Amino acid sequence: MDDEPPEEVGLDFPREWVEFPDPADPEHVVRADLTWLTSAWTCVFGRGCAGVDEGRPDDGCCSHGAFFTDEDDLDRVTAAVADLGDEDWQLAPVGRGAWTEEDRAEDGVAPDEDDGVRSLRTRRVDGACVFLNRPGFAGGTGCALHAMALRTGVHPLTTKPDVCWQLPVRREQEHVDRPDGTRVLVSSIGEFDRRGWGPGGHDLHWWCTGSPTAHVAPEPLVDTYAAELTALLGGPAYAELRRLTHLRLDQGLIAPHPASPRPVPVELHRRRPGA
Repeated sequence: MDDEPPEEVGLDFPREWVEFPDPADPEHVVRADLTWLTSAWTCVFGRGCAGVDEGRPDDGCCSHGAFFTDEDDLDRVTAAVADLGDEDWQLAPVGRGAWTEEDRAEDGVAPDEDDGVRSLRTRRVDGACVFLNRPGFAGGTGCALHAMALRTGVHPLTTKPDVCWQLPVRREQEHVDRPDGTRVLVSSIGEFDRRGWGPGGHDLHWWCTGSPTAHVAPEPLVDTYAAELTALLGGPAYAELRRLTHLRLDQGLIAPHPASPRPVPVELHRRRPGA
């Protein structure tokens, strides 16, 4: 049927991971999903995106607003909003006075004083984020904060909420106590698939990371998301991640993402023991 969203691959398939110490910090270890970082995923907003809500393809993934991760996130976006001009922001007349709203981050969990920032999200107007410029706006369709960043020559990660510029990369961090008594911070970088949203992720109308429709970039994600990965890991760790990723690509040893175009086949000529 014409209203069916583009196909998606299953959530479970072989993945290849790499783990390495941060060259700039011996107490920081990076784990990275090479299958995801070598994929051809790219944002297809406005050019094939079916949207996370049925019947709203023009929203992309902006239908539900964006929750803030911490005070720094909120402060940075607040400063960016102050710089938004009417030429950037279609809903400025209704949004300038109130562009956030309080909500529960999880069903059944009321926000408290400690996570008050985390209970805030960008306000929704007419079913989508207040910063989403709708079709027909003279300044262009899409995120007003993103558009302002491009117009002023800065990277959108400096103006948009954390969740917006990080997606669809997922970073998880935990301190790990090792058997020898040492402790390290492990940063895991992977795909923000449907499961990343929690149980509700399975109810999304469409999610791009698993769809061939969004795997059309001519370069791997580790390159196209260089700025975002650097912000998440730091410069030295990103440089090592990129080196290791391209090394594996050159060797043809990556377990490919099933939504991405198949790589050039590589035939490995193995010697039998004693041969």
